[in-house]
Amino acid sequence: MFKYFPTNYVWNLSVNLAIEMGARIGEIEQMCAPLQEAAKAPDAAGTAAFRETWVSMADRLCGLAEEDEAKGRLFSAGEKYRRAAGYLITAERLQAHNAPGRLAIYQRALALFLQGSRLVGDRVQRVEIPYEGQHLAALYYPADGLKPGERAPLCVQLNGLDSSKEMKVLVGLPAWLAKRGVSSLVVDQPGTGEALRLQGLTARFDAEHWASRVVDWLEQHPAVDPTRIGCEGVSLGGYYCPRAVAMEPRFACGVAWGANHDWRDVQKRRLEKEGDFPVPHYWAHVCWVWGAKDVDDFMRIAEDVHLDGVVEKIKVPFLVTHGERDSQIPLKWAHRTYEQLVNSPKRELKVFTDREGGVQHASFDNSINAGHYIADWIAETLGGRTAA
Repeated sequence: MFKYFPTNYVWNLSVNLAIEMGARIGEIEQMCAPLQEAAKAPDAAGTAAFRETWVSMADRLCGLAEEDEAKGRLFSAGEKYRRAAGYLITAERLQAHNAPGRLAIYQRALALFLQGSRLVGDRVQRVEIPYEGQHLAALYYPADGLKPGERAPLCVQLNGLDSSKEMKVLVGLPAWLAKRGVSSLVVDQPGTGEALRLQGLTARFDAEHWASRVVDWLEQHPAVDPTRIGCEGVSLGGYYCPRAVAMEPRFACGVAWGANHDWRDVQKRRLEKEGDFPVPHYWAHVCWVWGAKDVDDFMRIAEDVHLDGVVEKIKVPFLVTHGERDSQIPLKWAHRTYEQLVNSPKRELKVFTDREGGVQHASFDNSINAGHYIADWIAETLGGRTAA
């Protein structure tokens, strides 16, 4: 793990996530060098300072991108817009949910991501899936070389507690899968991304409620093979994904990128100051995500967020991965999920060690080797390819 701030895990996590999304080390140095004292400050003051430097760098990149556009250098402009989007995502993620201006930063990040993707020629498309009289926003990323009329396997990808669909695309799994002949649908499920920020859709423990609507939509997609739809979830998605796959039999396989077998127990440990928090303002954040009126209400909700008695219902191939030195979610929960996959015809537990990297939570310290392992497993399971 790259530890720019010696005493602030949450900020180091954010910097590492930014690197995984494509941040440049020289720009990180410019943004973070003025923040050493702010990193020691309470959440409200510290995150305001963090936001200022990261938004300023995004502004600078957008100015440079506009100069590129004026010269017809659209590839260069698009790359800068996408990187600016990553910096805004990083800044927004650290703010309190009701911080003034947070929503404007988020909406700007969405626009820059799509603008940059279009200019660089990326084939990612924003789509909307009908849900509860509203919709779930998602990013569809087609497999490479998909011919007209051809139906490809697809992996539905789910966020964790505080990630978003744009983060997951920028980190790279959809592109890695596309190369292997597998399409992706990266979803802002309730409690995350657009669903939470723009529509007020809060998280729910019964992930199959919304996951089934996603499968309904995919079954009607002309470029998707409905018999080869897999599911992957990162971080808290390591709870949502096994739950969805267990309860929605149309999923053909599943992957937990970071096991989250008993999230209720993790919350009890966090109340006792055990384990690292993923975001500042943690308790206010989880109440916002889950629609709880206070911490007591949230802890009541969290009692249902576990996989005991659920994983046993999975009857398709399933891969459980975990970082050996995950300081947020203990490794024992990966073993618990694997042990309870008794009805999966192809179960696997992969613990990432120092040898291959990806030892931290959801492999944020080095996602590429872990991500390629996952992409290969999904391709092999769904009938994609692992070589040219």
